[in-house]
Parts: sequence; structure tokens; C-alpha cells
Amino acid sequence: MSDTDAPDLLYSEAEDDLRAAVRSLLTGRGDVPAALVRAESGNPYDTALWTSLATGIGAAGLLVPEALGGQGAGHREAAVVLEELGRAVTPAPFLTSSVIATQTLLVCDTAEGDGDGDGAAAKLLGALAEGRTVAVLAVPLSTGPDVPLPLADSGAPIPAVADAAAADILLVLGPDGLYAVGTAAPGVTIEARTPLDLTRPLSTVTVDSAALAAGTRLADAATAESAVRHGLLAGAGLLASEQLGLAEWCLEETVRHTRERHQFNRPVGSFQSLKHRMAHLWLEIVSARAAARNAADALATGSPDAPLAVAVAQAYCGRVAVHAAEECVQLHGGIGMTWEHPAHLYLKRAKSAEIALGSAGSHRERLAELTGLPAPGAATR
Repeated sequence: MSDTDAPDLLYSEAEDDLRAAVRSLLTGRGDVPAALVRAESGNPYDTALWTSLATGIGAAGLLVPEALGGQGAGHREAAVVLEELGRAVTPAPFLTSSVIATQTLLVCDTAEGDGDGDGAAAKLLGALAEGRTVAVLAVPLSTGPDVPLPLADSGAPIPAVADAAAADILLVLGPDGLYAVGTAAPGVTIEARTPLDLTRPLSTVTVDSAALAAGTRLADAATAESAVRHGLLAGAGLLASEQLGLAEWCLEETVRHTRERHQFNRPVGSFQSLKHRMAHLWLEIVSARAAARNAADALATGSPDAPLAVAVAQAYCGRVAVHAAEECVQLHGGIGMTWEHPAHLYLKRAKSAEIALGSAGSHRERLAELTGLPAPGAATR
């Protein structure tokens, strides 16, 4: 690899400015007691916050080209937003709508549109970019980029669809292509489930054959599969940035707490065993940052190594986020086990994200395939 092909893992000035704007917004609205009440009610979304993020900052249109009404930015900028959303475990449909659904639609527009924005996918992308519409791909949250895709055939229920409760439009895979179906259309049922992660609600979605037929067909079957896998790949790659932000908050909060908490007239953070644990976690997070930034950069540049970079990021970052959240709970002592402290929200989000868009194990298997490394024992089979 030449120097010109090397990934850029550093943050640009524009990315730093975007981070500052998003963090300021989330900090100003970071009312943990209110967030806990909303999460307990089963409707954790703060509509005003999403409007400010999507339209005020323009985050909803980051991945939409300017010609279609978006910001014309890239995956690196979207990754910065997700880092901040992860730091605040914000209940917002950014990953599902502004990343996965948007990336799926972009492939449909390229294949189906006429190039001047008159296609159905292009019009939907414009609505997403303006923040007035939320679209969600109707697949289980656990669906990875390389697994068989579920079809909405004969009204079969699709379980564990993330953020369907906040969606206006469902992107549904039918037997003959990809359809846009309104969530309020007759024949569409969205049944809320009880998720582990209360900040990312899951629903069972059912779309009957009449509702699918009445929807807008965006792509044929072959294009639809390619588009959905493209969206899931981008989602998996940028999920690593959300996991990175979550892990960073957990470490910073743990360091702050152990500096302020005293035992035997000393800060507990000065005890050698705790310092070693936090130092080890810091090293893991530094490596996670490199993996997440590499994935975002590979997606942004359209690198042929993007699937490899995404597999590396997801195979590593999910475990780091869970470890960071576990340490945050444990090193806070008794207070870390209480409902009032937000540590449990971070642990639940980390555990949920660890199996979202493909488990770490499935990404390791994909990594082995891409690099030509045989699985253990493969040579003897």
C-alpha cells in the first residue's frame, strides 16, 4: 500500500466543528432523569431533539448528495455524529434512517433514477435529508451484511426491527424487489417488543401482500439485494463509531468517579489495581478508535477494502464497548448498580450493539474469508 492509499485516521477541522455542535446540543438536552422516564415508558424518543439534530444541524442529510437536497458529506462526518450519539446513548433513528436507509436508497437511485432527481428513491432521499421523514429498513437488527435477507412474503412477521416505532416509511424487501411502504398504510402492523436496550426500541413488523403491492417499488430483486447489503455494510461500519463513543464516555466517567471517590483518605483511582484496569481499557479504546476510523474512511473513499475494514471494526469494537460498560458499572461500586445512574443504559446499549448488524463472531468469520485464513480445523475437514 502506498502512502496515498493509507487511511486517514485523524479528524479534520470540519469534523471537529461538527462534533462540537452535536455535543453541545446533546449536553444541553442531557436530562438523564427525563431520559429514564421516557425509556421506562417504552417511547424514549425526544422529538424536539431529533428535529434539532436532523434539521438544525443538518445531520439527517449528511450522506445525501447536494443534488438531492442533502449536505453532500460522507461517512467520516456521519461517524463523528454517531460517536457523540454513542457517548450520550441518545435514542434517535440516525443509524437506522440517516445511514442504513439512506445508503440503501442511494443504490436504488443510481440504478433506477434518471439522474436528475425525479425517481421515487430520489424524492424519498430528499425528504430524509430535510429531516421531515424517517425511513427504516424492515430487517431484524441482528442482520449482518452477508447473511440471507428476510422477505416480507405473505405477511410473515419480521422480528426485532429497530426504530420502526419512529418511522414514517418502511423499506421492505418483497419477492420481486424493494418497496417503500408507509407505516400508517392499511395492512402494516408495528408491534412494540420489550428490548434489552431501552434506548433503541425494537418492533415486530408485519406487511401484508396488499400493503406491499400498494407501496412504491424502488428497485428490482437483484438491485434490491445489492442496495440492502450496501446499506447494512455502511451501518455495520459506522456502528463501530457509536460503540467507540460509548466506550469513551464509560472510561471518562469511571476516571472522574474514581478521582472523586475516597477510601482510607485516598482517591480510589490511586489504587494500583484500579489504575491498571483503567489503563488496560484505555489501550483497548485507542485500538477501537483506529478500527472505527479505518472503517469510516474506507466507506467514505469507496475503498475495495471496505468490507475488510468493516469486519475488523465490528469484530473488535463491540467487545471493547461491552468491556468499557462493564468496568463502568463495577468501578462505580454500589451506585453503578442503581437505576438512577445512567451506567446501566450504557451497558444495555453496548450488549445490544454487540449483536446488531452481525455478531462479532460472524464478522470474524467474514474476516477469515476475506483474508483467506482457514477456520480452526478446516484443513482436517
